[in-house]
Amino acid sequence: MKFTLSWLKEHLDTDASLTQICDTLTAIGLELEGLEDPSEKFSAFKVAYVEKADKHPDADRLKVCLVDTGKEKLQVVCGAPNARQGMKGVFAPAGSFVPGTGVELRKGVIRGQESNGMLVSEREMGLSDEHDGIIDVTDKDPAIGTPFAALYGLDDPVIEIGLTPNRPDCAGVRGIARDLAAAGLGALKPLNETPVKGNGKAPINVTIADDAREVCPLFIGRMITGVKNGPSPEWLQQRLKAIGLRPISALVDITNYFCIGMSRPLHVFDADKLQGDVHVRFSKKGEKLAALNENEYELEDGMTAVCDDSGVVGIAGVIGGAPTGCSDDTVNVYLECAYFDPARTAKTGRALSIISDARYRFERGIDPAFTTQAAELATQMILDLCGGEAGDIVTAGDVPSWQREIPFDPAYTEQLTGLKIADTEQTKILETLGFKMNGKNATPPSWRGDVEGRADLVEEVARIYGYDKIEPISMRANKTVTTSGETQAVSVSRKARAALAARGLQEAITWSFMEESRAKAFGSNDNKTLKLLNPISSELSQMRPSILPNLIEAAGRNHDKGVPNCAFFEVGPAFQSGKPDGYDIVAAGIRHGHQGTRHWSSEDAHRTVDAYDSKADALAALAACGAPADNLQATRDAPDHYHPGRSGALRLGPNVLAYFGEIHPAILADMGIKGTMSGFEIYLGNIPAQKNKGTAKKLLKVSNLQPVQRDFAFVVDHDVDADALVRAAKGTDKNLITAVDIFDIYIGEHVGAGKKSIAINVTLQPTDKTLTDEELNAFATKIVDNVVNKTGGQLRN
Repeated sequence: MKFTLSWLKEHLDTDASLTQICDTLTAIGLELEGLEDPSEKFSAFKVAYVEKADKHPDADRLKVCLVDTGKEKLQVVCGAPNARQGMKGVFAPAGSFVPGTGVELRKGVIRGQESNGMLVSEREMGLSDEHDGIIDVTDKDPAIGTPFAALYGLDDPVIEIGLTPNRPDCAGVRGIARDLAAAGLGALKPLNETPVKGNGKAPINVTIADDAREVCPLFIGRMITGVKNGPSPEWLQQRLKAIGLRPISALVDITNYFCIGMSRPLHVFDADKLQGDVHVRFSKKGEKLAALNENEYELEDGMTAVCDDSGVVGIAGVIGGAPTGCSDDTVNVYLECAYFDPARTAKTGRALSIISDARYRFERGIDPAFTTQAAELATQMILDLCGGEAGDIVTAGDVPSWQREIPFDPAYTEQLTGLKIADTEQTKILETLGFKMNGKNATPPSWRGDVEGRADLVEEVARIYGYDKIEPISMRANKTVTTSGETQAVSVSRKARAALAARGLQEAITWSFMEESRAKAFGSNDNKTLKLLNPISSELSQMRPSILPNLIEAAGRNHDKGVPNCAFFEVGPAFQSGKPDGYDIVAAGIRHGHQGTRHWSSEDAHRTVDAYDSKADALAALAACGAPADNLQATRDAPDHYHPGRSGALRLGPNVLAYFGEIHPAILADMGIKGTMSGFEIYLGNIPAQKNKGTAKKLLKVSNLQPVQRDFAFVVDHDVDADALVRAAKGTDKNLITAVDIFDIYIGEHVGAGKKSIAINVTLQPTDKTLTDEELNAFATKIVDNVVNKTGGQLRN
């Protein structure tokens, strides 16, 4: 929201400095986002006197001028046809930046004649599109050296605030002035409430369809005849230009003045272009409107439309139509001042992709009680600037109900904020903001639709009283070091990121949605509740059921750009349904290409990634998150988007902690990915919380006794998992056996058909005494017996 200091003072009677005003705005919740002093931008430009304007000796269309700047006399070569001796213009010296052209002037020579700066046109100064001649201010007779900004009223500071959606009243300068007055920075100036006397009933009537009264409860129209439209006064044009609006004509500029100044959108029709009466109704599918922004829009069923007997002439609260708009030839104008439903206005604006100042205010909720008074004020301004004669006001509908009472308890303010404010002072603050106090109840004013409960009243009192008056209080802690504020979910996410990054994977952040057909290939979720109604593209139409597709596509893009080896991971949500808890926080990753770099000494130089790489990634992340990685069971039931023979799941009892494996070749082919790719998905929410809440690591206990290693080879059926054999061996004695590693798997004629040989290395770590040969042999026998009993295998000879 932008406005000028002079515009603010039109509503606020104050002697406060600009600094005080800006500081107070932020203090009361209207945060200052920018402050621009345009006089600084135009500081180099001054009024100058042209003493001579002789014809250029070598160019018929150029003149050599002698310009008196007040400090010095300089020669300037000028091509403007209106340059003449004795005139006063605006001079731009060498070294100045011309805003309309974006050029920095330099001293130069033009056709053999020295030129020091230039005499500028209105277009070169950004005043208008006029470029037929230089600016001529002779009639104003300003003193030589007068700053250009002061001459054209461009020395008015422009203030910009960051406006939150719940403060539509401050989408107008008057609402901001009202808040500043309540904060003690002056007094709010009263508005002229004298109604304009009409000369009789207008020939154009207004009706609202019965089914549209909920979305347009009030519509006021007024005919003003005999107006003379044209450029608006200079003060009004300057005010609009300062905040980035382009002056169009007096009638249109008046509507913009009320929209920005009082958060009260208006519209003006050329009454002679309207056919019959004005009707407010719902649109019908296929109806079209050629809008004022030079675009044509096709309407859907149920949009609020302003119509005449010929059809739609405006989209209510959003934009008007060009065929009935005002022009310089307008003689009779029909003023519209209405209240439109915020939700319906927002829905229509989004559906048609129209952004306008009117929509911005209507969809946030304007002051419903200010409709009639705004129509009277706008009528008077039209009469003052354009002349004419006003007819009687025509009203359809009534002001929507806005009154509501909220219980007010001054003690509640201290309870919520800690501020001790006298009851009388709290009441005074609310009254200066427009609240009506009735005993223990407060009635918010019509322009404060955002105030709904007791806490809102406390907020109003606290922000005006001053948040800076809340005294800082030190909190006493029972411990020198406070307990971590991390939740289990945040903790495991952080640890997973750190572990995966340490393994060389790069973190990626991808979209939370994907193409619907892609979602089906990765365990499609509930596409009825998770399909986007308004996707940014057709390729991003559904919430993702898995993070893997996005990472696979990222690897493919990298491969296409000459980066063949990729390792990415992402921690984020994967969605399964539209319920509040219908998602999982997942740490997913992929590896693509070769595991090692190309080098003669690297054993992994030509080894492509496989399922075991992803399994190692998943186990490392799980261990870092506190999961018992050594006790996890590996099973074969991975989802269908993994390779059926080169994938698995890591389980802790019935809970799946992770899936890993190579991505299915058919999916890679469909996505245009060449080569092998492995991936993993870790379900962080399934990791059990650590019982030890402390942050210290367990004490490392190192035995002073020599560890012992023994090798065993077992022949088992081909469908026996190697993990089952390892778990059986380790289960013989979990205290004495510290590691079981597979070092060989053999399938061939020496073990028989349907069989395989699995060789393991078992590490025994005694803690209290050295094991004798007899004890070692007895323990080896136990290992063999346990493996045979649990796997059905036999010790290989």
